[in-house]
Amino acid sequence: MKKSWKKKTFTLGVASTLVLSSTVWAEKLPGEGVSVQPVQSTVAEETFQTLIVNRALEKLGYDVKPTKEVDYNVGYTSISKGDATFLAVGWFPLHADKYTMAGGDDKFYRQGQYVSGAAQGYLIDKKTAEKYNITNISQLSDPKLAKLFDADGDGKADLTGCNPGWGCEMVIEEQLSAYKLRDTVDHNQGNYAAIIADTISRYKKGEPILYYTWTPYWVSGVLVPGKDVVWLEVPFSALPGERKNVDTTLANGKNYGFEMNSMRIIANKEFAANNPSAAKLFEIIKLNINDVSAQNMIMSQGKNSAADIESHVNGWIKSNQNLFDSWVNEAKKAAQ
Repeated sequence: MKKSWKKKTFTLGVASTLVLSSTVWAEKLPGEGVSVQPVQSTVAEETFQTLIVNRALEKLGYDVKPTKEVDYNVGYTSISKGDATFLAVGWFPLHADKYTMAGGDDKFYRQGQYVSGAAQGYLIDKKTAEKYNITNISQLSDPKLAKLFDADGDGKADLTGCNPGWGCEMVIEEQLSAYKLRDTVDHNQGNYAAIIADTISRYKKGEPILYYTWTPYWVSGVLVPGKDVVWLEVPFSALPGERKNVDTTLANGKNYGFEMNSMRIIANKEFAANNPSAAKLFEIIKLNINDVSAQNMIMSQGKNSAADIESHVNGWIKSNQNLFDSWVNEAKKAAQ
């Protein structure tokens, strides 16, 4: 009897070991033992997009390090050298020159479009646009019209512009020359969040405003195109660098001076080749631009701490769990 009990115990122990082993085998994830270093720009409104990619990578077993904030140029260079793994928000075609200069397809893995349909351009308040019939930015070569948007008393229009290093500043600088606006328009640069806040404050006082912005971003939720402000067209396409011959006319016939952009994930090419699951995730993951705009709007209303943004990410994943899980599951299959 005692011998039989020992035999049963041994048999159960073997069975338990087999079950445990199969469980461990089943749970082995493709990213185990692999570290990932995300980078992003200093634009806080790009944190949401980055964290969603980070969460999906963690589900694949990767050891995702805290995201480092860098200038875009540094980001591309770091990824090219292998010092960083990926940038979730690469703006294309806006960053075409940065991409090429840092090594292009020889150094980077770039597949899929993470967020599509991002517009950019110049806007003015609707009241001034209608009163003076301003529809095209080239009209501001007229000193009298330009002076309407003078905020500092120097007689020139003050354009709330683009931070150095973002890429959009190069387009604006190109166009100021191409449209002969140098003598009548000042391109105000600095901390965009601060200068656009000042622009919005002037709008609320009833003053004319002229500014550059992009979507998805919270500004167009505060200054609503068509209601509060209007987009200005450009007289002809004028882009810098390798895009100098590109026609920026949109499908609707309007030309706002910028191509429609997509946010694309840029990863180190060697990392992608060695990590097919991560590469597949980077290819298939896709966010709705309206979800990004909505989250950015919440940030603009004061919910913009690191903890707040983590909460936004948690909420988005919970509301889109099936979609999120489908990305992870398809990415896992790529490793098989």
